[in-house]
Amino acid sequence: MTVVDDRPETVAPAPRRRPNRLLALLRNSWRQLTSMRTALILLFLLAIAAIPGSVLPQRGISPEKVNEYFVDHPDWAPRLDRIGAFEVFGSVWFSAIYLLLFTSLIGCITPRLRDHVRALRSRPPAAPKRMARLPQHTVLPAPPGGATAIAEVLRKRRWRVEVRGDEVSAEKGYLKETGNLLFHTSLIAVLISVALGSWYGWSGNRLLVAGADNSFCNTRQQYAEAKLGPQVDSADLPRFCLRLDDFQARFLPSGQPEFFNATVTVDGPDEPTRSADFSVNSPLRLADASVYLLGHGYAPVIRYTDRFGNSQISDEPFLTTGDMGLTSEGLAAFPDANVDPATGQRAPDEQMAFTGIYLPTAPQQAPFVRSEYPTERNPALNLVAYRGNLGLDAGIPGSVYQLDQRQVRTGKVQEVGTKLLRKGETWKLDDGTTVEFLGTERYVTLSIRHDPGATPLLISCGFLLVGLMGSLFGRRRRVFFRVVPADPAEGSPTGGSSLMEAGGLPRTDYPGFADEFAQLIAEVNGDEQAAERASTGADSSDRAGVREGAE
Repeated sequence: MTVVDDRPETVAPAPRRRPNRLLALLRNSWRQLTSMRTALILLFLLAIAAIPGSVLPQRGISPEKVNEYFVDHPDWAPRLDRIGAFEVFGSVWFSAIYLLLFTSLIGCITPRLRDHVRALRSRPPAAPKRMARLPQHTVLPAPPGGATAIAEVLRKRRWRVEVRGDEVSAEKGYLKETGNLLFHTSLIAVLISVALGSWYGWSGNRLLVAGADNSFCNTRQQYAEAKLGPQVDSADLPRFCLRLDDFQARFLPSGQPEFFNATVTVDGPDEPTRSADFSVNSPLRLADASVYLLGHGYAPVIRYTDRFGNSQISDEPFLTTGDMGLTSEGLAAFPDANVDPATGQRAPDEQMAFTGIYLPTAPQQAPFVRSEYPTERNPALNLVAYRGNLGLDAGIPGSVYQLDQRQVRTGKVQEVGTKLLRKGETWKLDDGTTVEFLGTERYVTLSIRHDPGATPLLISCGFLLVGLMGSLFGRRRRVFFRVVPADPAEGSPTGGSSLMEAGGLPRTDYPGFADEFAQLIAEVNGDEQAAERASTGADSSDRAGVREGAE
C-alpha cells in the first residue's frame, strides 16, 4: 500500500531585501524640500534674514556708517561682523536660504507642471453614475437636440466639452493652476534676475561739484563708494565723463522741495559728447549705466591768502545736516599754506583749516546755526579757523569733511578765531593772513549703477502679478449632463419625453458656483424659470425616476 502525502508543499519565503537607508533618507529629504510647505517656510525665512540688511549698515552700500557703528558699539560690532551682519546679502547663511528656496521651487513646480500639461491634454472625465451626490444637481426636461445642443451651449461659454453618447462632460477653470504655476515660475525668474544683477552688476556713489575743474570720469578710483559684482572688473566699467553745468531747485514756501533738475555734459569714448538733463524720478540713461540724482547742496568757495601773499581757493562741498533749510557743515583745508617761496619749504605747524556752517538763508539775529530756507536769500558762512599740523602727511585715512579731532586734542592744531562772513566779505587773521568768502557752487550726489537683472526682474514681476491674479480669481469646476428617457410610470411631468439630469461640482472653494450652475442650466434649457429650479433642486419624484433609470 502506497501512502501519498497530499499535504501542500511548503515553499520557503524569499529573503526580504533590506532597504537602502541612505537612499530612503535622500528620497524623503528631497520630498520634504520640494513640498510647498517647505517653500513657504523658506520664503518666510528669506524675508526674516533680509531684516538685518535693512536695519544694520552694509559695507557694500555705506562703509563709513559701518565704521561709525564699530566706534559706537565696540562690543557688539565684532560679534555681528563674525556672522556677516554687515554683509547680509553676501553671507553664507543668506545664500544658503536663497539656494534652498530656489531648489525647492524648481522641485515643487516641475511635477506640478507635468501634471498640469497632462490635465490640459486629457479629456474631461465621464459623468458619475449617481449625479445626485454632487453638490449641485437638478432634473429638467431635455432641450431639443439632446446632448448635441447641450454641448454647443457649453462650447459657447468656453467650456472644454466631451460628448459620450447621451452624456456630456465639461470642465473649466484651468486658469487657476496655470496662474499658480506662472506665479511660482516667475518667482524663480525673480531670484535668477536678482542673482544676475548681483553677479554682473556694479554701482558707485559720487558727489559732483559744478564746474569744469570738477569733472568726473567713470573709474573706480574716482568713486567715494563703489561696489562691483564678483564677475565685474574695474576694466569692465564703461568709459564716460560727466561735468555738472547747472542745477536748478524749486521749493514750496514751507521749504519742501518741489522740483530738481541737473544739467550735465556727457563725454567719453563710449558716449557721444552731449548735454543732458535729469531729475530725481527721471535718471540719465547711458549705454551701460544709469545716473540717479540722490541729493544736492552747496560748496562754499573760500580763498585763503597766506603771509607770503600766495592765494589758494577751496570749493569743497559742505554736507547738509538734514534740516529743511539745507544747513551745511564742512571743512576747507589748506595743507600747502605758508610755503616759503624763497626756499620752497613748508612749515608743517602753519597749515590752515577752516570748519564752518553754511546757511543759505541766515537769520537776522544770532545764533547763526540754522538756515531758515533752502535757497540763498541771505547766505552766510560761519567759520572757525585752525592753525597747526593737520596730520595729512601721516598717510592715515581720514574724512575730507571733518577736521581730525586727534590733532586738536593733542594740541597740534589750535583754534585761532571765529567769524561770520557774508558773500564777498574778508576776514583778516592774527598773523595777517586773510580769508575771503567768494560765493558758492552747487553740487549733486549721484548714484551711478548698472544692473543687468533689472529688465528681467521687471518682466518677471509683471508675470508674477498676472499669475497671482489668475491663481486668486480662477475657479476649477466641472459639470455633467445626461439625457435619459422618462418613465411614464413614475408620473413624469413631461409625459414620457426625455429628461436632462445635470450635476456640477467645484474643484476648489467657489461660493458663487451655485449661481453659475443655475445660469448655465437656464441657458441650456432655454427657460429662465430653470434657474430658480436649479438653485432649489428638482422635486424628489423627478430625482427618484432619473436615479432608477441611471442605475
